Amino acid sequence: MSTGMTHKNDRVLSVSALARVEGEGALYIRTSGGKVEEARLDIYEPPRFFEAFLRGRSYTEPPDITARICGICPVAYQMSACAAIEDACGVTVDEPTTALRRLLYCGEWIESQTLHIYLLHAPDFLGYSSGIEMATARRDIVERGLAIKKAGNAIMELVGGRAIHPVNVRIGGFYRAPTPAELASLTDPLRRALDDALATVRWVAGFDFPDFACEADMLAMSRPGTYPIERGSVATRSGLAFPAAEWDEHVIEEHVPHSTALHAHLAGGGRYLTGSLARYSLSSRWLSPLARDAAREAGLGPSCDNPFRSIIVRAVEVVYAIDEALRLIAAYEPPDPPAADVPPRAGVGYGVTEAPRGTLWHRYEIDADGIIKTARIVPPTSQNQACIETDLRAFVEPRMELDDAELTRQCEQAIRSYDPCISCATHFLDLTVERS
Repeated sequence: MSTGMTHKNDRVLSVSALARVEGEGALYIRTSGGKVEEARLDIYEPPRFFEAFLRGRSYTEPPDITARICGICPVAYQMSACAAIEDACGVTVDEPTTALRRLLYCGEWIESQTLHIYLLHAPDFLGYSSGIEMATARRDIVERGLAIKKAGNAIMELVGGRAIHPVNVRIGGFYRAPTPAELASLTDPLRRALDDALATVRWVAGFDFPDFACEADMLAMSRPGTYPIERGSVATRSGLAFPAAEWDEHVIEEHVPHSTALHAHLAGGGRYLTGSLARYSLSSRWLSPLARDAAREAGLGPSCDNPFRSIIVRAVEVVYAIDEALRLIAAYEPPDPPAADVPPRAGVGYGVTEAPRGTLWHRYEIDADGIIKTARIVPPTSQNQACIETDLRAFVEPRMELDDAELTRQCEQAIRSYDPCISCATHFLDLTVERS
């Protein structure tokens, strides 16, 4: 709800909760004389303490424990955890296992990005207050989105054992590898989903986008020759490039009083954005030809700086993930055995992968018996908080003449453009704009 307006440059706006994001928090904006004096995300969701839960546990447990951090992107946490533990133990899994992991991750990209596009973000552009309201008015549109999501869930179920918190993932690989015939059963549904995904790109490309650009640096994984998902090094648009083991040399986390999630910035002091825009801007040339064509026809260049247009980039990434899944299924060779032997040893390991919302980094220290001594997890949304606050300041200032309701609506839409997962980050959203 909004309070009464005093003056367009001196007022307070308050919204009890921001819909269509995952988690709880508040947005506070204070303006004076037509200038934004303060913009911050007050994330008040209680800390989840997963890093503390992991201490003293067996080195085999992080894939199952960290999957519970998020019901929308559990594979991201599993894959980063596996990479870090295997790194600590000095084990590199074989190519068939890596390919199967990438296929499982494609399933998560498909279902998670489609959920955001259709049920969280698109209603803003079409004037609906919720995905449910949109489903009532445009059942055909929402059913198309659910059909795409179902194809992603089918990959998760077959390869991961179930769609939410998969149970088939383990350190070294999988408990069971699907047969080629089982994977082949996914081909026809994925081909149908690919047609729907291409239609989705054309659909969202026609939305009306505010003229806005993110000025921050961009950070994502990079692996020349392929669009990064489950392996690679870390890179920034400003030219940094480093392996997962050097994360702490380049990314600094700091506590801020108004958030239970840590803020991150580059060691040189610069804010950065991670996620679909960063991946696309750093690696669009490595998309499949089909996805590149879809991006070009949607009006995207080789990079994209407008967070509102991220819905197009996410739609292109869905096309890519389906196309890539079909390629992986066609080339599938079952890993034999389904999991490599990963004996424990004392050491520190690092793992980084690309969750749908951005770069996800894990670090584990284990002892010679495989007991976890320390754990650190840096999720995408916590990395993006400082950038979101800076962008909100720049977004609000030229729109001060909007009335309370419209400014509030546009601020909420701006936040949703970043697809924040606050529950992952705590360690959004009431909106308050105070003008004095």
